[in-house]
Amino acid sequence: MSDHTARPYHEQIDILNTQKLRELTATLPSFVRVFFRGIEPTTSSRTRIAYAYDLHVFFEFVTQRLSKFQGMAIPDISVEMLDWVTPTDLEDYMEYLKFYHCADGQDLERVNQERGITRKIASLKTFYNYFFKKEQIHTNPAALVTLPKIHEKAIVRLDIDEVALLLDEVESGEKLTKQQRAFHEKTKTRDLAMMTLFLGTGIRVSECVGLDLDDLDFRNAGIHIHRKGGKEVIVYFGDEVEDALRLYVEARKNIVPAPGHENALFLSLQRKRMSVRSVENLVKKYARTVTTLKNITPHKLRSTYGTNLYRETGDIYLVADVLGHADVNTTKKHYAALEDERRRMARNAVRLREDPEDTESSTSPPRPSNKP
Repeated sequence: MSDHTARPYHEQIDILNTQKLRELTATLPSFVRVFFRGIEPTTSSRTRIAYAYDLHVFFEFVTQRLSKFQGMAIPDISVEMLDWVTPTDLEDYMEYLKFYHCADGQDLERVNQERGITRKIASLKTFYNYFFKKEQIHTNPAALVTLPKIHEKAIVRLDIDEVALLLDEVESGEKLTKQQRAFHEKTKTRDLAMMTLFLGTGIRVSECVGLDLDDLDFRNAGIHIHRKGGKEVIVYFGDEVEDALRLYVEARKNIVPAPGHENALFLSLQRKRMSVRSVENLVKKYARTVTTLKNITPHKLRSTYGTNLYRETGDIYLVADVLGHADVNTTKKHYAALEDERRRMARNAVRLREDPEDTESSTSPPRPSNKP
């Protein structure tokens, strides 16, 4: 068995995700593998895993709830049998998704709100559409199902004063518990670099933990990151981020990494590359000392950066590009409230007629006439 720890982080993740996808597809109908091969060029390995989970729930439903599939094992279903499912069946499936038990031997309960249901139906639409376009099925019932209405949630973000308080707390650790303070002295330089990086660049937590030492470019004030879908970009940072990163990199030189983690930028106390979960816990730990009303996660720090960048520049396309949104409409949806705020501020920006009180005409002599 080869050791994958020497590979770049994003390659390690792709290998692990590929292995996981193989495990999941082994429990699904064999024709599903054709679907995953077909969508591979346009999706990430993480997205395909999410599809596999969603499809397993769907096939559990049809074998348990639809009489046409009664007594059948999931792997025995053929692609032609997808035509047996009707739009009415899929409406029943949407109702089923609100609450169901997993048939995996653990009898676990699952609850989905409107976003979870929408994602699972969207996966099914992609699945059916693939085989319908390939003319392997004659019907496309998923295309006839209306997705549930999504009620937009207010974006949670830190206010300007909360950002300053948060970074101050990362440096001092004054409000941490006694047990947390015992570790704080060992990690505060790393933690400050990481929190400043989130708040100063808006990168995703997965992009942060994937950073290697050679991804840092202090000469050009940038970091090389791997975005969702395999895209590689340079994200630039300001002076505050640079200062925090330089302090950490200097301290990082005194740490001997565990084998296989030599090039990882951010190391845990076990001297291994930090995981997404550990970074999420770290952010929550510090955020609780600043605000108890907001559930702050790394993604909320990303939203905070996006908000601040938009307020400073007013350029929604720049914000979309820096945050790595493939569609600017995603960015517009997230920052719609700010756009409305800017529109309100601009209501008096354009004058149609001069106000006599604001002109010099009342105090200046009249202009000479050109008439003879």
